[in-house]
Amino acid sequence: MRPRRLTRRALSAAGALVVVVAMTQPATAQPQDTDYTVLVEAGASTQAARAAVRAAGGRVTAENDAVGTLTVKAPAAGFVQRVTAADAVFGAAPVRPIGQAPGTGSRQTREWHDVENEHVGAAANPKAPTAPRTTAAGLDPLDDALWGLRLVRSDIARVRQAGDRRVYVGVLDTGVDGTHPDIAPNFNRALSRNFTIDIPNDTNGDELDGPCEFRGCVDPADHDDGGHGTHVAGTIGAAANGFGVSGVAPNVSLVNIRGGQDSGFFFLQPVVDALTYGADIGLDVINMSFFVDPWYMNCTANPADSPEAQIAQRTTIAAVQRALNYAHGKGVTLIGAGGNNHEDQGNPRTDAASPNYPPGAAYPRPIDNTTCLNLPTEGDHVISISALGPSTGKADYSNYGVEQTALSAPGGYFRDGFGTDWYRTNENQIRSAYPRNVALAAGDIDADGTITAKGEAAGVAKYCDATTCGFYRYSQGTSMAAPHASGVAALVVSQFGKRDRAHPGTLTMSPDQVEAVLYGTAIPRACPEPRTVSYENVGRSAEFTATCVGDTAFNGFYGHGIVDAYGAVTRGGDFL
Repeated sequence: MRPRRLTRRALSAAGALVVVVAMTQPATAQPQDTDYTVLVEAGASTQAARAAVRAAGGRVTAENDAVGTLTVKAPAAGFVQRVTAADAVFGAAPVRPIGQAPGTGSRQTREWHDVENEHVGAAANPKAPTAPRTTAAGLDPLDDALWGLRLVRSDIARVRQAGDRRVYVGVLDTGVDGTHPDIAPNFNRALSRNFTIDIPNDTNGDELDGPCEFRGCVDPADHDDGGHGTHVAGTIGAAANGFGVSGVAPNVSLVNIRGGQDSGFFFLQPVVDALTYGADIGLDVINMSFFVDPWYMNCTANPADSPEAQIAQRTTIAAVQRALNYAHGKGVTLIGAGGNNHEDQGNPRTDAASPNYPPGAAYPRPIDNTTCLNLPTEGDHVISISALGPSTGKADYSNYGVEQTALSAPGGYFRDGFGTDWYRTNENQIRSAYPRNVALAAGDIDADGTITAKGEAAGVAKYCDATTCGFYRYSQGTSMAAPHASGVAALVVSQFGKRDRAHPGTLTMSPDQVEAVLYGTAIPRACPEPRTVSYENVGRSAEFTATCVGDTAFNGFYGHGIVDAYGAVTRGGDFL
């Protein structure tokens, strides 16, 4: 199932090509230059756009030729009006919100934090034993807790194909802890990049990313202060090295192309830069477990939005789609998390969460499905993944619908198993790698690396050998489902890919072919009976009630089916 496309006509429906003003700053802030992403009009010359920027009082600080964006620094006052007249400019949006001096507020959270941090309220999981590195049939010591690994049949697929080191998977996320014992063996530090700058505080002075740990507020390319990206990377390709856990494709190479802040926000320019860089270096798969902030739904001309907000969203849609087109054209298979808003993506509810930055700016926005997109998962060429629990039922939080759901995969469902002993247990979620620094900051371990009571309640685990220790935690979300699919996609390229002449020493495969194998080998799963599922018995409101539409071959809960690693590597050739 391919995502719908908004046409150029729809994107231009509001007429004039103008540039968005920056986020409003507090009254106490001093005037300062603002960073913008300026999108060059399709077919226009970059030189003309640069001239327009200069004439409007701005200066270009960076350029992305792949999608036609200029990063511009300019005074907010008057810049919009002066640059609006330029025919060479499609539109613009703030590069990122402006940070302020440290305040006293609490750290901001993102939607995925709320979904993924659900856990029991008391200790329920013993710490993993300390043991030497051993290998048991290609699985690692803590893999017995990875029900998702078994559901996608990675455990038996690796007997045939465990992944090829020449296959590169990009993790476009909050970063990847390249020093984690399960990540390090497969981590390519040389190719990894960080496209973000930490934002210590938001426009209200409250903590956002927190204090900068490194010079210039730029984290190294092997660092993750959020934890989300490392969890994702572990599910994709944690090494089968007799230590801790293993991933779906335990022998592939992992590349950090960081586009997310420590706090979990993903702003336009870093996302676009990460996508185009990943395409240029020859990545085979890019996992995208996020949506582009600050709009959950980007609309071309929502009457609830100001003209400036409409322009920012049109610019976001156009820029992200150009980046997706570029990556797809360069041979990248794009996998996206379907979203945790428990809604039919073909019939979205009112968006009450946007814009989510600056804090407190959100307002209700009725959504027109024909002119609004959740990006990147609803962009062209993106394979959108819904989330399942261990029972294979759709997780309560997971988005769904025949319009966007292409495949389903284990994402975790804390409230699965109602009426059984495993109802509301951490083990219903997805366990993966956890950066030591994040575990310490969260209070899940102490300075000596001992798991605290808080960590035990959350199911945090520790595994050590004679020289090092690794930490692991449970999370749930479509963010966890997507990397299962990305891992299977990487196995497909490992099994059927050819030598990449453009990037010696790597493999490549047409993303359309990868998609055909994923769809053709997925495990079919029919809609439940009755087709309308209520989650009220597990404590959810009637808003979570979901109806599955479609047949066994394709439906709104499972798409083409549950991703199947074993089927992909053994029967995938039938679909090429």
